[in-house]
Amino acid sequence: MTDLEDGPGLALGDVLITTPSFGQHSEEPWDELRRHGLQARRASGQHPLSTADLAQQVGSCDALLVGLDIVDAQVMDAAPRLRVIAKHGVGTDNIDLEAARKRGITVVNAPGGNSDAVADLTLGLLLALARQIVPAHASVMAGRWDRFFGPQLSGRTMGVVGFGRIGQAVARRAQGFGPRLLAHDPFVPAEVMHAAGVTPASLDEIFLLCDVITLHLPSAPNGTPIVSGDVLQRLKPGTLLVNAARGDLVDGPAIAEALSSGALGGYAADAFTPEPPPADHPLLKAPRTLFTPHIGAFTDMSNAAMGTTVVGDIARVLNGDAAVNAVV
Repeated sequence: MTDLEDGPGLALGDVLITTPSFGQHSEEPWDELRRHGLQARRASGQHPLSTADLAQQVGSCDALLVGLDIVDAQVMDAAPRLRVIAKHGVGTDNIDLEAARKRGITVVNAPGGNSDAVADLTLGLLLALARQIVPAHASVMAGRWDRFFGPQLSGRTMGVVGFGRIGQAVARRAQGFGPRLLAHDPFVPAEVMHAAGVTPASLDEIFLLCDVITLHLPSAPNGTPIVSGDVLQRLKPGTLLVNAARGDLVDGPAIAEALSSGALGGYAADAFTPEPPPADHPLLKAPRTLFTPHIGAFTDMSNAAMGTTVVGDIARVLNGDAAVNAVV
């Protein structure tokens, strides 16, 4: 438990922090807690906590700052003083928003705090997958000198699924490599896409036309993967797929099968369902893959931005003011 001194302008509030990444690479979020006079305590146990474990620890907290933990009605009811739930990131699919609304609990997140970090990783995964950088490195380290061929991005067609802050940041970076860019997002006006130098497209068009596809949606619509076995059968031969968003956006076993059969050219991901994946997860045995352990937001600048953003909104809510980034 970390107790922070009272700061100006706000009565002390109790903040339970479950995510180990809060303030992990920057002191700025901790300074922000002190400035607002908030008292912080770390949750015990391995992140993400089970609902039962989290419900046992919320106790008298006024604010809950979470990562991937499931925050449902049971957790909220176990914390009678709870006034605000803050997501240390963007996606709030792990928080029961309707339950929070019914209980008058504000839910906030940190939009934009990790956009550049995730976009950087997406391009890194894409380039490493296309040029087989990891197996090439392993070849040299093993004393071999194998040659690895792969596609270059110039002259190809790249589809960006989800054109919010992260999708737009990916498109800006990809433009320097020279592909034709398509984007799909029903919530983003066509003129915004045109202004960003990309062509609006339907999901079907992206799946049929693109050599490279990157996914940037917060969660699978209605729990149904957007990349299913049927979709994989329609992709162009050799298509590369990068998922730095959510594991449930894809049908993992179907991806593994498509990789094994050669129907899919390669798959890179920073997200799984579940996380971490069990040892017998079919994707871990599939060829032409590249995986990272959900590290998209793990940069120093992103860590500082996300932490200070959510602390600022926690302080506003506890002080009776409106949150800047309220989801509910």
